[in-house]
Amino acid sequence: MTTDADAPVLTRRALNRALLARQMLLERHASPPLDAIEHLVGMQSQAPNPPYIGLWSRLDGFSFAEAGELMTTRRAARIVLMRGTLHLVSARDARALRPLTQVIQDDYLKTRAGDLAHVDLEAVFATARAYLEDEPRTDKEVRALLAERWPGEDAALLGWAVRCGVPLVQVPPRGIWGASGLARHTTLDAWLGGSPEPEASLDEVVLRYLAAFGPASVRDVQHWSGLRRLGEVVERLRPRLLVFQDEQGRTLYDVPEAPRPDPGTPAPARFVPDFDNLLLSHADRTRIITEEHRRRVFTVNGIIRATFIVDGFVHGMWKIEKRGGKQGGKRGGATLRLTPFTPIPSTARTALEEEGKRLLAATDPDAASHEVEFLAPQEASR
Repeated sequence: MTTDADAPVLTRRALNRALLARQMLLERHASPPLDAIEHLVGMQSQAPNPPYIGLWSRLDGFSFAEAGELMTTRRAARIVLMRGTLHLVSARDARALRPLTQVIQDDYLKTRAGDLAHVDLEAVFATARAYLEDEPRTDKEVRALLAERWPGEDAALLGWAVRCGVPLVQVPPRGIWGASGLARHTTLDAWLGGSPEPEASLDEVVLRYLAAFGPASVRDVQHWSGLRRLGEVVERLRPRLLVFQDEQGRTLYDVPEAPRPDPGTPAPARFVPDFDNLLLSHADRTRIITEEHRRRVFTVNGIIRATFIVDGFVHGMWKIEKRGGKQGGKRGGATLRLTPFTPIPSTARTALEEEGKRLLAATDPDAASHEVEFLAPQEASR
């Protein structure tokens, strides 16, 4: 009988190339943005702009306007899902994934059960739901309503409970590239017209995760989703899966049809935005970033900085800085500043500069100039 210990071993580099291929970062794809968003099982969107950069790095001929239109036409939505964080997903996935991830929100509510025990939460939810379905509202407006209806209660706590207990969509113009405005919410049912929820199962979610992030362990899929007890799901799916192990002997699972490129496959220079799921979707992230570098990218206050990839692995961080004023009717210049963790080989430096200028042309097409600057590696450790 074959055991997990007999399973083929996948090296760190083999896992890296598999991840990049599935994340559409080994080569750009000629895919509609909505199809890409669904393949990736959503894109983390707690900040409005990162999904645009993430799609630009993955898709050939990507248009920022097209992605924004997906939200204004309600074919995509920003809603709290995996790990209890805001994600940009297709309307179909918003319907399918929210019921499955509601348990995460329920667990949050349990942490304040003592403070909320005397409150009729169903009445609070019904009141807030009707108010939000009348028109999209800000959190401040919801708190004011709840304070008026329940004057003796903590309105901030009740507002937090509403965000946990009622599936809410953050509506445009919030989330549209170049637009601004306060975050306003309405209910998922109101935004998508109350259409029936498509059937979904944890089995399907696990299979989709593996197709986008595998090969992976049970801990990995639980880390990505925020759900627990997925070992039972994986065991049920096991007859349909391939089984591998990593160099530490951990059991990994995969869908047979997913790509597993040769570890020597060249990987292009790529810019990954802050909060991208590429860095957030495994318990063991060493297939894409070393633990030392992860500590630089992941801040103590929950920020995950934008990174760039050299030879398939995170090699440093980046940010765009803009200068004010106008020149010849155009805005000031835009500079992409790269903070490498270690020295960058000359060929990779050239590739990053070329890719960086293309990025600036996409993010700041009206800027008077586009420049790419490399900080010295020793500055990265400060």
